[in-house]
Amino acid sequence: MADEYDYDVLVIGSGPGGYVAAIRAAQLGLRTACIESRETLGGTCLNVGCIPSKAMLHASEYFDAAANGTMAKLGIKVTPELDLEAMHGQRLDAVKQLTGGIAFLFKKNKVEWIKGRGAFVDAHTVAVGDKTVTAKDIVVATGSSVTPLPGVEIDQTIVVDSTGALELARVPDHMVVIGGGVIGLELGSVWRRLGAKVTCVEYLDQILPGFDGDVRKEAHKIFKKQGIEFKLSTKVTGVAVNGDKATLTVEPAAGGAAETIEADCVLVSIGRKPNTDGLALDKAGLVVNQRGQIETGHRFETSVPGIWAIGDVIPGPMLAHKAEDEGIAVAENIAGLTGIVNHDLIPSVVYTWPEIAGVGLTEEAAKEKGEIKVGKFPMMANSRAKTNHEPDGFVKIIADAKSDRVLGVWIIAVPAGVMIAQAVQSMEFGATSEDIAYTCHAHPTHSEAIKEAAMAVQGKPIHI
Repeated sequence: MADEYDYDVLVIGSGPGGYVAAIRAAQLGLRTACIESRETLGGTCLNVGCIPSKAMLHASEYFDAAANGTMAKLGIKVTPELDLEAMHGQRLDAVKQLTGGIAFLFKKNKVEWIKGRGAFVDAHTVAVGDKTVTAKDIVVATGSSVTPLPGVEIDQTIVVDSTGALELARVPDHMVVIGGGVIGLELGSVWRRLGAKVTCVEYLDQILPGFDGDVRKEAHKIFKKQGIEFKLSTKVTGVAVNGDKATLTVEPAAGGAAETIEADCVLVSIGRKPNTDGLALDKAGLVVNQRGQIETGHRFETSVPGIWAIGDVIPGPMLAHKAEDEGIAVAENIAGLTGIVNHDLIPSVVYTWPEIAGVGLTEEAAKEKGEIKVGKFPMMANSRAKTNHEPDGFVKIIADAKSDRVLGVWIIAVPAGVMIAQAVQSMEFGATSEDIAYTCHAHPTHSEAIKEAAMAVQGKPIHI
């Protein structure tokens, strides 16, 4: 009987996966509590990740438009002056409002917030500080944290991670970003726009691992044009801090002579690792895989009955929206309903300028599976992008050669993060490129580029 437990559902972690799971479980009539050790709810995403970084990206775009002459082109003459304190202020305000919003939703849905850090005592019991709580079902949603670079100490002053890079008290003269992935490019672009020299060091021969090849090449070209310097196929072998400067030692990934780079800020962004340490998973009978993740079935159940896991602690892309969908699904599964997530259609977005978004297969992966057709349409031929002085990028649609079913969509465009939703929904319904091509798109909008790319799959775009 559920009455022998304190709660029906206990969620460990209040990030996008955890808080959504807790709210959905409560909506389904289950007595629910959520354990969270931060002073505010929302996890990495709301406190020091997605949300504050978007606040800084958006503000820095305005500053750059004023400083680089874009506004002057539009007939608006301005001489910008950076007030970094105020810029940080609006970032903190956005975080405060949104984390407070989750606290309100917890109260509204009668989810109890247990403050502290949780660790398993057994499969149905979790210790939080000096007390223990029991639950019939427990959901592990503890998220992820920054992967450290061996031998490099993060002091959050000279050598920072993504959290420290959001809170710099002044614009660095020279920032070196270690890692050419999403987080490094987003935060590097913030400080480049605000006046820093930015050098990105990436071990691989291209930026944005996992993205479509055309997108990776074009993005590299765009960011280079914006002033970010790249050192590809290069590994960092050491970072030495002396006073307010850091000296990085780098060498070619394939081997060769080492060189040094001086910087006054180093951002370490080589990835994230699951937060499974400290949970005492062994006491609940759980083990992690080689990457420190908890393996689950398609219903998000673990090998131990009554324990479930979602988000960054399980395999798959470490994305807030993936975790949210899993949070809803796991709550519905616990309640005896059918909760599913289509992991083949999780969109990825890079919130640079322009944005980069993709869903489904890359051209390279699609070719390995069979014969394909590809349609591309450049944003410079899109009328809305033209009026907005946003010519960079393209839409690319990959379809199966025989069935015409859309296999992947890749976009570089200022509102790519919004545009990708149409592609995800179309693919969820099994759309063909012809379906998209014959769907009426409002004019003039950036989204017409999706229609034109679909027409290009058929070999008949209108505007190129």
